[in-house]
Amino acid sequence: MVANLRKLRLSRGISQQQLADMIGTSQQSINKYENHNVEPDIYTLAKIADLFGTTIDYLVGHTAPDLVPDLVKEPILSKAERAFIQDYRKLSKAEKESIRAVIRNYLSNRPGSGHKARLKEINKSKGDF
Repeated sequence: MVANLRKLRLSRGISQQQLADMIGTSQQSINKYENHNVEPDIYTLAKIADLFGTTIDYLVGHTAPDLVPDLVKEPILSKAERAFIQDYRKLSKAEKESIRAVIRNYLSNRPGSGHKARLKEINKSKGDF
């Protein structure tokens, strides 16, 4: 069993299926890693540790609590999202504002989507991110 996998996954608000998709395995495997005496191979452990920004030692429960690295509370990005951000950073300030305008337009046209607070945040954001 991977001692801290469930805690990390839940702290990030992702499902077993989402985690499985991110590391290229099945939801059933994630379930076994969390709930049964099944441990992934070292390469899978490394993928999971990298994804959560922690160590394999922490994942398997060998790190003392006071030595555990601070966990980032930001959501985990998929490869496509990371690529989008890298491309976005290459744009000029005007191009970035155009992209934000398109996002605002899409979000504002969604009925009952509850994105008003996020739209306010996007509208305030005039700088680069």
